[in-house]
Amino acid sequence: MARGWVAAAAGLSVVAAAIAAPAVASASAGHARAVHVGRAGKPVVMHVKSAKSTAVKGGGKVSAAAKTSSPNMTFHGGVIMTSANIHPIFWGTSWATYTGDKITGVDTFYAGWNNSNYAKTTTEYTGTNGTVGATSTSSASVIDKTTASGGSNTTTILNEVSKEIAAGVVPLDTSGNGYYPVYTDLPRGSAAYCAWHSTGTVNGQRIQFAFFWKLDGDAGCDPADTTTGHSQGLAALANVSAHELAEAVTDPASPGAWYDSKGSENGDKCAWTYNVPNVTFSDGTKWKVQGEWSNAAYTAGTGYANSSAQKGCLDGH
Repeated sequence: MARGWVAAAAGLSVVAAAIAAPAVASASAGHARAVHVGRAGKPVVMHVKSAKSTAVKGGGKVSAAAKTSSPNMTFHGGVIMTSANIHPIFWGTSWATYTGDKITGVDTFYAGWNNSNYAKTTTEYTGTNGTVGATSTSSASVIDKTTASGGSNTTTILNEVSKEIAAGVVPLDTSGNGYYPVYTDLPRGSAAYCAWHSTGTVNGQRIQFAFFWKLDGDAGCDPADTTTGHSQGLAALANVSAHELAEAVTDPASPGAWYDSKGSENGDKCAWTYNVPNVTFSDGTKWKVQGEWSNAAYTAGTGYANSSAQKGCLDGH
């Protein structure tokens, strides 16, 4: 599905303010694919689901216009992530006393991502620095018990990551493959997105980071998981986490790597469509996660259909 931008995304003045953070952070979210200009702090968002994007194994007719142009993504000259070094951060006062399954579940999710068939759905894509890899490392989540801020400003979230790095709570990844997902305890409210990913620099080092709302009871961001035994809140976070990480590894930074003519990344093109009730990760855990777009699968006719009846989605099941 097409993506939009957070209305109050960081501008140059906000970026300048971020330079004063303890670990010197600056936002640079790459390219704005909708208009093909510099993203300048604007994150790539995952929208809430709509009535037309909830299909399982989508079918239906393809319009004549759709048949005349390929929906495949094209390369735009940028880097990719050859692996992912994942450092989750839970930010918010309520996490201090939290006893549910979301923190441990997110840790399990990222541990099982490593070398999973699901992660391998992205390995056909290359960048100026190599090929997307299915391998990853993940550290145990850390908790910042201070009051969290919302996702309308990328620099706010980058500064949170920067603060945790400066405090030595999480390491500064110097490989270019660092990924820092920030999970807040704030409900989405009227925001039109479930999560987003972006990129920035900390002490001159490029990192990737992401923002997630609290999705408990949020119908607009709920994959309707009925088979894995995870809580609804964890199931929702897992699905959007899969979306954001798959996009981050294939299109992390300016000038961008892989997206289509409408600006949609691999996760966007298969958002809110599911091929099977759940997908098994490399550690045996099961998750209800959307598919990710594969140019190769679409060309070969071996993928399952997205909400536009384009058969290019893979989930590695």
